[in-house]
Amino acid sequence: MSKTFKDYLEESGLQYYTGVKKHGKEYMKRAAKAGREGASQEELGRIKDKYSKAEKNKKTTEVDRMKELAGVSNDFVDEETYDGDDFYNNYGDMWYNEDEIMDEAEYQGRKVKLGKPMRGDVKKFKVYVRDPKTKNIKKVNFGDPNMKIKKSNPARRRSFRARHNCDNPGPRTKARYWSCRKW
Repeated sequence: MSKTFKDYLEESGLQYYTGVKKHGKEYMKRAAKAGREGASQEELGRIKDKYSKAEKNKKTTEVDRMKELAGVSNDFVDEETYDGDDFYNNYGDMWYNEDEIMDEAEYQGRKVKLGKPMRGDVKKFKVYVRDPKTKNIKKVNFGDPNMKIKKSNPARRRSFRARHNCDNPGPRTKARYWSCRKW
């Protein structure tokens, strides 16, 4: 027996209703829009993480479970606040390495962000990094522009990471480091 349009419509309405009940109206609205626009599974996953009330409830229950295991009550606050110079009096000077917090530098006459992969011009991705030996800014190109990354498939992910020795990715100035980091 074949289904009529009305049967599909009722089934679709039931799916929408259960989706709203589980994930919330905001998530269903955004997921439907993304689906119409042809979003990838990765993008839909990001939307689910951000807007789904089921995901939010799962995260809070995990945190509550960890607190329970640690023997910490829910009204426990692990944050200290200081007024005026109290922090300085308790801890003194706090030193930091200026090179590590610098996230912008100049590369061939223009400002670039360091350590942030972006869409590439020669390859699929590019990233600017500071070479620790020469202290110069270096552009690292990586990825095949004609291939799709399917890292959501566990077998492909495992194979890629084994093939490229991602347990020991090497220095940040090499393409293998950034490729492994993406996978």
